[in-house]
Amino acid sequence: MCQKNISNGLTCRQSKISNTIRRLWNEHILWTRLFIISTAFSLPDLSFVTERLLQNPVDFAKELQPFYGKKIALQFEQLFTGHLLIAAELVNAAKAGNTCEVEKQRNLWYENAKEIARFLASINPFWSECAWRELLFDHLKMTEDEAVFILTGQYEKSIREYDAIQAEALEMADVMTCGIIRQFCIK
Repeated sequence: MCQKNISNGLTCRQSKISNTIRRLWNEHILWTRLFIISTAFSLPDLSFVTERLLQNPVDFAKELQPFYGKKIALQFEQLFTGHLLIAAELVNAAKAGNTCEVEKQRNLWYENAKEIARFLASINPFWSECAWRELLFDHLKMTEDEAVFILTGQYEKSIREYDAIQAEALEMADVMTCGIIRQFCIK
């Protein structure tokens, strides 16, 4: 992946960073899926699922803070929380069949993704704004497709889409991990 030791694997410290970032991205997509399902079926766990989903940006910030400081970690937390709140509005609008609101929220979601990509590129010289924008746009498209499949009863398709989302989330995690390892010369 990045800096390798002589056995061609990650060092212990690099592996810990990679595992943590991968876990956070996996939690992000898992709790997003559970939010979509709970919303679609008006499940009684929706408030608990929402609370847990909104913990994800806080957890990301906690992991980024030792590298970037409190201020930058908080900025990421706020941008990522915005990402989730917009997604929630989008899912709720889609469930209600409000196409005007869906379009409005979709536009806000993509603008937020551009902000996140710009922000990430500004804090790490090994993170490309263009690459992050592409990854995030793919993430948004796949997540919206997943929600549509769930809301329209295409459950098998939603599961296949989730598999693709998971693969892409791991790619985002690896990009993030490699950037951190390279920027901070982590051995």
